[in-house]
Amino acid sequence: MIVFPAIDLKEGKVVRLAEGDMARATVYADDPAAQAEQFAEAGAEWLHVVDLDGAFAGESVNGEAVRAIGMAFSGKIQLGGGIRARASLERWFRLGIDRAVIGTAALTDPELVKGAAQDFPGRIVVAVDARDGMVATQGWADVSDVPVIDLARRFEDAGVAALLFTDVGRDGLLRGVNVEATVALARAQSLPVIASGGVAGLDDIYALKAHHGIEGVITGRAIYDGRLDLAKAIEAAR
Repeated sequence: MIVFPAIDLKEGKVVRLAEGDMARATVYADDPAAQAEQFAEAGAEWLHVVDLDGAFAGESVNGEAVRAIGMAFSGKIQLGGGIRARASLERWFRLGIDRAVIGTAALTDPELVKGAAQDFPGRIVVAVDARDGMVATQGWADVSDVPVIDLARRFEDAGVAALLFTDVGRDGLLRGVNVEATVALARAQSLPVIASGGVAGLDDIYALKAHHGIEGVITGRAIYDGRLDLAKAIEAAR
């Protein structure tokens, strides 16, 4: 299982939000590239990077910070936030991003996702963000009437690499990952699932690892607050 340390970008700085609320942002670092280097030194082979401003704007906002991270980090990068057009997707791939996470467009423009998954096999991840079991979009600001499992099943045969499932109600709150909902999603369809939201410590890593179909877990605040040692988490996941 892969541990993805998270770098969430707001106005060029590394932050964490509580429940996806931009007004509840805590700044953890001013230098995203230096943070990426620290994660690499701890043994991270993947990074999960989110352009939070881009998620709300619908287009890239923190491009320079992402480029700096890419130059500093020796492993692979998975990027999300505001990727809602083919041109944006192709631009990130040209800049060396390994996998792109598409959320809002998966609901509003599924053909974009399906076409990209065919043209870039193994490089498209569909974000299935949930509030009370329903898909949240537009940087989690809006909640649709589409159940999470229904959206996930639309892309089972599209060739996407994985589903990224976030329980928005737990994100950034250190209450523990929603293992039950994550496992239910993994069992309900055939794509591997990446868990996100609420990771509080090593117990969450072990709990997810015990289940089939969980490809990885994203963790941010637990690392930044010193509750989770990244090197130990990576070892536990292996």
